[in-house]
Amino acid sequence: MQQGVEKMRRERSPGVRLMLAGLVAVVLIVPLMMVYALVYDRENQSQQAQAQITRGWGGPQTITGPVLVIPFTAQTVEAETVDGVVTERRRQVRRELFVSPMQQAIDTRLDPDRKGYAIYQSVVYSGALEGTASYTLTSELDRLDITRDQLMFDEAELRFGIADTRGLSDGASVVAGGERLELSPGNGPLATGGSGFSAPVSKWDGEGALDVRWSYGLRGTQSLSLIPRGGETEWTVTSPWPHPSFTGGYLPEPSQTQTSADGFKAVYPGITNLALGQGIMSISDHSAGYPQEATTMDPRMERARASNAEGAQPATIGLVEPVDLYSQVDRAVKYGFLFIGFTFAALLMFDIVGGARVAAAEYLLTGAGLILFFVMLLAFAEVIGFSLAYLLAAAAIIGLLTAYSAAVLGTWRRAGFIGVMLAALYGVLFVLLNEETYSLIIGSLLLFGALAGVMFATRNVDWSSVGRSEDEAIA
Repeated sequence: MQQGVEKMRRERSPGVRLMLAGLVAVVLIVPLMMVYALVYDRENQSQQAQAQITRGWGGPQTITGPVLVIPFTAQTVEAETVDGVVTERRRQVRRELFVSPMQQAIDTRLDPDRKGYAIYQSVVYSGALEGTASYTLTSELDRLDITRDQLMFDEAELRFGIADTRGLSDGASVVAGGERLELSPGNGPLATGGSGFSAPVSKWDGEGALDVRWSYGLRGTQSLSLIPRGGETEWTVTSPWPHPSFTGGYLPEPSQTQTSADGFKAVYPGITNLALGQGIMSISDHSAGYPQEATTMDPRMERARASNAEGAQPATIGLVEPVDLYSQVDRAVKYGFLFIGFTFAALLMFDIVGGARVAAAEYLLTGAGLILFFVMLLAFAEVIGFSLAYLLAAAAIIGLLTAYSAAVLGTWRRAGFIGVMLAALYGVLFVLLNEETYSLIIGSLLLFGALAGVMFATRNVDWSSVGRSEDEAIA
């Protein structure tokens, strides 16, 4: 019986052995995809943990304002049809004039920290914001067909927008015209969905400039965004966090932006209303827009609809992790089939050219070990970080497969070749994961070298030989 099995193994042609190795490799795609789904599931759990942290601290924050809002009375004309006769009816309505600052400067200090939930962590910050703003009624009043007599200065208020008011801390202060104002929750600008706080301004008659000075503390998670508005906005942000990201509709001035291991300083020197595409004054809140089905006949509303810019673009600063372990593991898993292919190719060369006999089960167990690397990498990375986890997982799998290859291939010399090859592959993969720019070039050259090596090693193999001795098979 044993002699029959050995005879069948000897009679397998190189082509059959190649097909057998390929079939096992295809089967291994299933557990590899399961690992890919595991990475996705663990990433979702991490996001849920971060959401738990956000509930108690404050989420990604978006701020805007302050904007000065002055109510006024206006006369509207509405068309009515009575008994087939169209008549016009005039009535007094209450509207709001939104005045953006002519100039404003905002200074922000972000102090980062890490908050944990189970084994997961999220980057949070405590921010100190202070700023100045100056408001003036300009000739845009005439364009909007509004007179000063229509304005109710005694009911004016300043509105500050904050996306997640749970992050507001003690010490908020607003001073307008030298008078400290009383703050009320809610009633923020529409750019933050009405979230924020407001302060009544009752001692300004519209003559001259209204100077405002404000400050408040704000807690948030991962990012802070500013929706600029007004004639000119200057935003300065400092933080000891060494890995900022600058995204959004506006970027800081490169010559005034500094990033180092000690933190960063970013300066947005002057975001003007020309860049924003918004007027200083409007009878609609910026980013609010108007419903297309509105039936008003007020020409001022029509002009405002035409001139108001929808969807203001924020300037965003993110406190990002230098290494996103889930994206790194995800990318590593995508290279998993290359690991299987290279290792199987080496075993196949020893099988066909070197005379070692490698069974399908041995291919399968070797592939299982290669896939286990990615599971270990994910498990360790969540606890000790990506780089150290990569080193430990790679060392464990290299040692395991080298020892197993010694039994399969018959000699430690051949097993040493497998170990060196795996060490080189894991080294190249680590480089690929950290060099996104040149990863395609490195990967393509690696595949070219592997293909050339296989072609050279099998150049004399008769892939269709069956039932011949090894010496006859290799002409």
